[in-house]
Amino acid sequence: MSPEVITTPVPATAKVPDRAQSRAQAARRRKLVVNAARVFLLVAVLGLWEGLSRAKVIDPFNFSMPSQIWDQISTWVMHGTAQGSLGEQIWATLQEALLGWIIGVVAGVLFGIALGRVPFLADVLGPYVKVLNSIPRIVLAPIFLIWFGLGPASKVASAVVLVFFPVFFNAFQGAREVDGNLVANARILGASNRRVTLQVVIPSATSWIFTSLHVSFGFALIGAIVGEYIGATKGIGLLVAASQGNFNAAGVYAAMVILAVVALAAEGLLTFAERRIFRWKPAHSG
Repeated sequence: MSPEVITTPVPATAKVPDRAQSRAQAARRRKLVVNAARVFLLVAVLGLWEGLSRAKVIDPFNFSMPSQIWDQISTWVMHGTAQGSLGEQIWATLQEALLGWIIGVVAGVLFGIALGRVPFLADVLGPYVKVLNSIPRIVLAPIFLIWFGLGPASKVASAVVLVFFPVFFNAFQGAREVDGNLVANARILGASNRRVTLQVVIPSATSWIFTSLHVSFGFALIGAIVGEYIGATKGIGLLVAASQGNFNAAGVYAAMVILAVVALAAEGLLTFAERRIFRWKPAHSG
């Protein structure tokens, strides 16, 4: 008679941590691979650009090269620009973009929630909003320059008109997408229109609003840069215009690199704030 083999069943709860740990390890490996691929792609593009420029396959006068761009940034950092220190130019653009972004976000949220909650206002103002949205906002920058002069006000106005519409439409749609059962339950409990708007509609539309904030800050930077490019006394846009006037391609690219760094830093701060506010939401896979 063969001896019996006694097997001890593995509890189901013991498999859960192993499965979760394997998923976490796979996620870390994927993140490492993605970051490595990003670095490899950047190095490959910059190396190809540098090699083609040095080999005169592409004209280095028009296209510059990464080494010259780096030298230009280093010169601005160490010795400043013709318009002042580099930090002063960055801060001027950042102030204009930030102020225009705040004003545009507040106005977009207020008008979006109001038109989303009051159908009469939406019916009356809807055609005018569509007409204003169809106007290319960039062409308004020269008009703002005439109205407000070379100071920061014209750049702030350009940033506001670029930020307002994305935030407005997201806030409007968020107010329209609120679950009707939540509103009905709040009214049954005796909530007034103001309390329904503040405690039900706005929290429900927050995800929609935050989605527009990532894009809108980039628009605020574009508005400030375009206004400075047309006419200003300081700012990154002025660096672009001055470099273009001197046929300094490296200076144009250097200003673009600095602007990209500022935009990425702002995007990181917004993402951090969104994660802190929406900690209750489940993380999206992939």
